[in-house]
Amino acid sequence: MNLSKRGEYAIRVLLDLAMAKSQGRLLVPLGALAEAQRIPVAFLDQILLSLRQAGFLSSTRGKYGGYALAKAPSEIVLGELVRFLEGPLVGTGCVTPNEAHKCSCPDQKHCGLRLLMTQVREALSGVLDGMTLADLAGRTLGGFQADGLLPAVLQQKEPAAASGKRRKSGGELGSEPEYLI
Repeated sequence: MNLSKRGEYAIRVLLDLAMAKSQGRLLVPLGALAEAQRIPVAFLDQILLSLRQAGFLSSTRGKYGGYALAKAPSEIVLGELVRFLEGPLVGTGCVTPNEAHKCSCPDQKHCGLRLLMTQVREALSGVLDGMTLADLAGRTLGGFQADGLLPAVLQQKEPAAASGKRRKSGGELGSEPEYLI
């Protein structure tokens, strides 16, 4: 299985959103996601649109808007996500036969290649279907924390309104939003 750049970027951004959510940051702006992962904004915008249409993401418009996971990270199974992004896990026609890719094996029952590729598909499915975005985020965040670091998406300042807190220029809580440090 090859993961396209589109698929790689999508998973990395969903991973960032899951880590942000675990730290209490519910919305992350498009620009912050693009900057954290070094992804061109226009390309990322297209990816996020398809993820939103598929029900993986929600978005809020406006100055303090951004993207959030539409489901709990524990409900997003990586196998489902990869299949949405890339199609079948193993693209050999004899392993995943359909009308577009008919098996070309002269003897399907005894074809060693077909048997091998079936094992590959089952192993890959087992790994991806057994892991959620929450599992992946926990592993990733744990690695950062063990090294005393924060992921790039969590290092960025969050708009005050997005965090639910607002400050007046005199430091009092009020209605004029500005960035908190």
